[in-house]
Amino acid sequence: MNKIMKSKRSAVLLTTALTAMVAISGCGGGKSAGNVTAGDSGAGNSGGSSEQVTISHYTIDSEDRTFIEKLIPDFEKEHPNIKVKVEKAPYEQFDSKLQTLIAGGNSPDVTSHYGYGGFAEYYNKGMLLDLTDLIQEDGFKAEDYNIPENLMKIYTVNDRTYGIPVNMYVTLMLYNKDMFDAAGVAYPPSDYEDKSWTFERMVEDAKKMTLVSEDIAKTQYGVDFTWAERDMRPLYFGAEPYSADTWTNGGVPSETHFDSPEVIAAYQKLFDLVFKDKVSPTSEWSKSVAGQNGDPFVAGKIGMSIGGSWNLAGANDFPFKIGVAAVPWGGNEQVRSTLFVDPLLILKDSKHPKEAFEWIKYLMTTEVQEKSIELSGGNPPVNTEAAEVYYKHFDGIDPADVKKVYEGAVKYGYESYNHLITNYSQINDMFINELQPVETGHKTLEEVMPVIQKKVTEIIKR
Repeated sequence: MNKIMKSKRSAVLLTTALTAMVAISGCGGGKSAGNVTAGDSGAGNSGGSSEQVTISHYTIDSEDRTFIEKLIPDFEKEHPNIKVKVEKAPYEQFDSKLQTLIAGGNSPDVTSHYGYGGFAEYYNKGMLLDLTDLIQEDGFKAEDYNIPENLMKIYTVNDRTYGIPVNMYVTLMLYNKDMFDAAGVAYPPSDYEDKSWTFERMVEDAKKMTLVSEDIAKTQYGVDFTWAERDMRPLYFGAEPYSADTWTNGGVPSETHFDSPEVIAAYQKLFDLVFKDKVSPTSEWSKSVAGQNGDPFVAGKIGMSIGGSWNLAGANDFPFKIGVAAVPWGGNEQVRSTLFVDPLLILKDSKHPKEAFEWIKYLMTTEVQEKSIELSGGNPPVNTEAAEVYYKHFDGIDPADVKKVYEGAVKYGYESYNHLITNYSQINDMFINELQPVETGHKTLEEVMPVIQKKVTEIIKR
């Protein structure tokens, strides 16, 4: 399948990058895997199968993650010697609290990279347990859980496995059918091979749905384009912000190009949606309509919203008819979507890795994966058999469209930078802060991007 081939490319990139981390042990500059002792299996200290133990699963304090609490009773019935405790943290505090727990000798057993930090950052810090021995001892096979082998390779470093993929999100477009109907605009296609669906056509459609009024209640915009993380957005237009050796140099790019004319031009296209074409809202307007962390699309004020497929999770409760479409072509023949493949990880300081692995295997079964789709409100499973249930989960949306959009997004997808680049949480925080005055119209990209270029360089060298 093409989607698999594309994911395999991403997987190979990450695997190659992380393999290189090991190879450059002792080199100066940014941290590498060779600087830490990752991979010490603690399988031999698991406490045995008959001992009563309690494991902890650390996750984000949100309904689409804490639903796992509802799965615990059945698991504990099947595994009377294992109790599961769920520990939670707000998204913004996820990484810092995890570091605090580990530093205090209270490491959770199971988690994922649900905060700003990605797999590469966790690996570089030596936080992860090498699962290879556990997998071999258990006889675990990805195919038994309908996990594509190429996705398993994403979290394999130098032939050692550090994570089991559980969910796969992509970038897609949601659109408000009611707004399209009122404006007399044809629905956008779900087929990524429809070459007429371009960024420029999206802007023209957005203009027909945009209505700016002094009465905020009457104002609506045609599109909100939030493709990927802020540092990744130039890639959509074919501009490369990080040097190609990032993927063969341990997630540590030798060069970055955030002040290049190509990258600045790419960002300008996105900010033109707000300040030139005026088809997208300012961040201030969005907050006024939907609150600090709300979404004006959900409030029915946006015609098209480009973002992660986690936005589909609440689609059944939206107060309007909704559709899914392909992300339009922006000029990069290869990249139109971001892939966010989330793994389940066992932390290196886990006191009960065998029991933690039993919990992970339980969560990966097709039956539990299908149940998790409903309980979570629509989390997309990596398990391909359960994914067929996911495609049918959304009221009023043709399952064929969801499947087509998902497969097309993966075909044209690129693994998220936050999984691939070292010190990513610091990079992400810096981008949010430095781009804020541009988002509010108080500074230009020409003023801000040289500052970002300098700061990215400094962060990568830490």
